[in-house]
Amino acid sequence: MRRLLLISNSTMHGRGYLDHAEEEIRSFLGGPARIVFIPYALHDQDGHAARARERLLAMGCQVAPVHEAVRDGRAAGAFDRCDAIFVGGGNTFRLLDSLHRLALVDLIRGRVERGIPYIGSSAGSIVAGPTLKTTKDMPIVQPPTFEALGLVPFQISPHYLDPDPGSTHMGETQEERIFQYLEENTARVVGLREGSMLRVEGAAATLRGCAPARIFERGATPIEVPTGACLDHLLR
Repeated sequence: MRRLLLISNSTMHGRGYLDHAEEEIRSFLGGPARIVFIPYALHDQDGHAARARERLLAMGCQVAPVHEAVRDGRAAGAFDRCDAIFVGGGNTFRLLDSLHRLALVDLIRGRVERGIPYIGSSAGSIVAGPTLKTTKDMPIVQPPTFEALGLVPFQISPHYLDPDPGSTHMGETQEERIFQYLEENTARVVGLREGSMLRVEGAAATLRGCAPARIFERGATPIEVPTGACLDHLLR
């Protein structure tokens, strides 16, 4: 049974790293856990991992940064001993490039298919979907493919911002970019506003957190869904 917690953002305005998601993370893990943390979305992998280790230790969890295991030639062993996988945020192109280049895609997918819980934040949530085509990041590196982990059949668009009718900015809104994606692709898109997260337990999906989400589907009007909404249909 696949178990995923897909978080829009790791930090809320005025709060610390993962503070807004702590209760949900604790509930999702069900107790202290050994977590493999994947820091490849940021250039400073050591700093990213250290921050995650300190914060998750406060939740009673042990953290094993995967980049340290990769350097020692024991990546597969790190996943064999873990209770959960956490993929942090940053640049999605850099993250996906690293996952493919280091042969981690099949490792992660295989563990999740066997029931290891997966937590993603921002870029880590995007790569849980079929592709990275709904990221807003700059392509600072070129991954060998846009194909991602495919743990869920829909796309994630985190940090979703509603169009501001009073704005004088003439660039495309996030909504317009998602509509453009749907002109060329058929997978649904979940716009996760900051503070929202999606929890998947097998065939069940629920919107959690403190903000509603917006569901986009080709040829249909976008739908607003409130916190607590059942989104099982997205998994079919």
